[in-house]
Amino acid sequence: MTLKPLEKKILSDFNLSRFVVCTDAGLASHDNRMFNNKGERSFITTQSIKKLKKHLKEWALDPKGWSLADDNKTYDITKLDEKKDKDKVFYKERWIKENGLEQKIVVTYSIKYRDYQRNIRNSQIERAQKLIDLNPGKLKKCGPNDYKRFINKSHCTADGEVAEHVMYSINTELISKEAEFDGFYAVCTNLEDDASAIIMVNKRRWEIEECFRIMKNEFRARPVYLSRDDRIEAHFMTCFIALVIYRLLEKKLEDKYTCHEIINGLRDMNFLEVKGDGYIPTYTRIDFTDDLHEAFGFRTDYQIVNTRQMKKIFKSTKL
Repeated sequence: MTLKPLEKKILSDFNLSRFVVCTDAGLASHDNRMFNNKGERSFITTQSIKKLKKHLKEWALDPKGWSLADDNKTYDITKLDEKKDKDKVFYKERWIKENGLEQKIVVTYSIKYRDYQRNIRNSQIERAQKLIDLNPGKLKKCGPNDYKRFINKSHCTADGEVAEHVMYSINTELISKEAEFDGFYAVCTNLEDDASAIIMVNKRRWEIEECFRIMKNEFRARPVYLSRDDRIEAHFMTCFIALVIYRLLEKKLEDKYTCHEIINGLRDMNFLEVKGDGYIPTYTRIDFTDDLHEAFGFRTDYQIVNTRQMKKIFKSTKL
């Protein structure tokens, strides 16, 4: 319900000649798509393959008929080379018309994305098994993406008799069903651009999702233990500035380090102040600190950084 009012405000404030909204499944309702199917408005939105009609789902999961950008060949994804084709994104596309809306569905398949999904699920299965082994009494209702969904509860024996105790086990059937969709991803759009261009635009969405995760996990933007509006705004402004600085650091370091490595590396770079002499670094010199110093043209990993040197470093940050 929030998308259309926000779009109207953006269109009004910025007088845009063309507007393309890129959303996840939560904002992908039929009404929102229809709203962005008029005039110069367009959409690229995530489409759940599991929720497609049977014939479209079969087409999407069919291992044959896949393409690559700038390549006229078709591929069978069951015959891909695990190493050679790992970083490639294969796709297929078709136009569909339902409920008065004509749109193109683009389905992609990636070995890297398949492995990513498998790793996440395997980690969830391990957590589920650990809960069964150590404390199954904590098992309560769970969401569709919760690791607890892999736990089966049984109140009967194999002979159909009523069991005195609840039996817990891993739901292997659910695991197999989910594994069928590993590596697949789909979007719908009313744009007539090449599928490869649509894929490139949609790939940027993960960076937005990553920003939310960083704000929440690394910068602890939520929960907010404040009540005054000005303090709440100041809290999120501080988190946002930290996010901008992190992104600049990431680019300066040529994407060599993960978010966790950068933030924890900075947090560990502590100093002991010696009055009148300077600052003694108490952190361990590692590749991250070397690359950080190299990128910004100064060093703090000497036996001691005198006060004059440290003031010079501070001054350079204000230029």
